Amino acid sequence: MNLALMARRVAVILAAMLAPVSVAIPAPQAATSMVTGAVTSQPIGHYEFCQRLPAECNVKSRSATAARLDEKAWQAVRDVNRAVNARYIAKTDIEAYGREEFWTYPTVFADCEDYALEKRKELADLGFALSNLLITVVRKPDGEGHAVLTLRTTEGDFILDNLDNEVMVWYETPYTFLKRQATFNTGRWVTIENGRDVLVGALR
Repeated sequence: MNLALMARRVAVILAAMLAPVSVAIPAPQAATSMVTGAVTSQPIGHYEFCQRLPAECNVKSRSATAARLDEKAWQAVRDVNRAVNARYIAKTDIEAYGREEFWTYPTVFADCEDYALEKRKELADLGFALSNLLITVVRKPDGEGHAVLTLRTTEGDFILDNLDNEVMVWYETPYTFLKRQATFNTGRWVTIENGRDVLVGALR
């Protein structure tokens, strides 16, 4: 074999061996559903709400199957979110009741958890299972606590929020998710294990 040709072939082989390997790494996929952990403490406002209305907080569910929604059901969810957001005047518990963390069904004024309670009630009245309607505590980007309603579906977990008229998949919100009602008992709460790193894994 011609020495020049052999030298070129060796050079090609060496270049291929020394070139950096490019491995296709898939983009991180955001979990469509929250990963929940152990039972944790109730928010004080929910605890006191349960003391006043115990029947609200002892509903147990053996099956916690996520809801499969058709377009009519999705429209009902969107309608409830918008209607409840528009119906009440937003005021803090201090402004409305002169005390902190007073969870109640709203009449005229509403704080974030009151909006969530009302949406939960109205969707339950429409036939949605309580095991799929879960009040959820989050932290806003400014560090302030906030409450929203989580709707569990076969397509993932969606958020009904008094600060947004659109129903959004949970990982597209700006929040850090801390804990929510348990699917198996309306009076128990569980941690949200993937709530703090959701923005890292989300495709936005």
